[in-house]
Amino acid sequence: MPKALQYRAGSVIYFQGDVADKIFILQSGKISLNYQDIETGQDIHDPVQPGEFFGVKSAMGRYPREETALVLQDAAVIAFTVPEFEQLATTNIRIVMKMLKVFSNQLRRIHKQVSNLMEKEEQQSPEIGLYMVGEYYLKNRQYAQAKYVFSRYLTYYPAGKMAAQAAKNLETAESSLVRYGDGKGPAPMPERTVTAGAAGGGNTGGVGVGTVAMNSAMTDQGPKQAPEELSVVAKAYYDAVSLFSQDKYPQAFAGFKKIVEANQDPEYVAKSVYEIGRCLYLMGKFDECLKHYTAMITTYPKHPDLGNALYFMAQCYEKKGDKDRAATFYKKILSMNEDEDDTVHLKARKALKALEA
Repeated sequence: MPKALQYRAGSVIYFQGDVADKIFILQSGKISLNYQDIETGQDIHDPVQPGEFFGVKSAMGRYPREETALVLQDAAVIAFTVPEFEQLATTNIRIVMKMLKVFSNQLRRIHKQVSNLMEKEEQQSPEIGLYMVGEYYLKNRQYAQAKYVFSRYLTYYPAGKMAAQAAKNLETAESSLVRYGDGKGPAPMPERTVTAGAAGGGNTGGVGVGTVAMNSAMTDQGPKQAPEELSVVAKAYYDAVSLFSQDKYPQAFAGFKKIVEANQDPEYVAKSVYEIGRCLYLMGKFDECLKHYTAMITTYPKHPDLGNALYFMAQCYEKKGDKDRAATFYKKILSMNEDEDDTVHLKARKALKALEA
C-alpha cells in the first residue's frame, strides 16, 4: 500500500545519487528538485506542484537519483513502490500521457545540452589529465592515491611539462601520509611552477589554485602564473585552517565565512563551505550545522567532503538525542561507493555499531 509521509521544511526526501526505489506525489507543501545543468554547471531548482509526481524516472529506470529533493515548506507526500505506481498507471491513462509529455520535453532538452557540450569539449592530453588526477587526490587528502598517481606520472612522463611540480607533489604526498595518515591533516596546496617558456620566466612556487584555474591558465608553453587575487584567497583559507587547528573555532568560522562571502575562487569557496560546518559543530551549534550542511549538499551534491559532512550531520543528531536520524545518516555514508578502508566509512561503521549496541 502507498504510504502517506510528512516532511518538515529544510529536510531532504532523497539526495542526488541515492538508490531510487520509491515514486512520490506531492499532496501539499513546497518541494524543490535541485541539480546542476550539464551544459552550464548552474544550479537548477525545479519546484514540484501539488498533485505532481517526482522521482519517477530514476525509480522506473533503476538508476541513482539525478537530483536532490529538498522540502521548502512542510510537505505531505505519498510514496509508491514501483509495482504500486505501475498498477496505478495501468488504470489511469491520463497519468501515462502526462508522464510521456514531461519525459519527452526533458529528453529534447538534455539532447540539446549534450550536443552543445560535445561541440565545445576540447580534447585534453593524457599527460595533463594524469597530473590533474594526482592533484585532485592531494587536495582531498587522499595521500596514498596521490602518491601512486604522481609516481606513475613521473614514470610515464619523466621530462613532461609538469614533471618538476609532480616531483614536489609526490614528496608532499609521501610526507603527509607519514605525518597525518590517509584522509587526515590539512589539505595540501599542490605545487605550481612557471616553466621557462611561460611569461616571466624562471620557477616560482604557486598556490594550489585548482583544476578550473589550471585549465584556464594552461598554454602550449606550460601553465601561466596564476592571478594574484587567488594567492590572497589561498592565504586567507590557510590562515583560517591554522586558526581551526589551534581550536580557535569562532575566529576560523569568521575567516571561512569571509571567503564564501567574497566568492572570488570557486575552489576555496567550496572548501570553506565545508569547514564552516565543522566550525559550527565544534562550537556546539548543532541545529545551525545541520541546516548549513543540508544547504551545502544541495549546492554541492558531488562535494569531495560529502561523506564527512554527512558524518557531522549524524553526530549532530546524536548530540541532540535523535539516534534514529543519526543511524540513517551513518547508513547513508556506508551505502556510498567508497573504498572499504575509507576513513569516514570506518568512523560511520564504528558509530553505528555503538548506537545499535
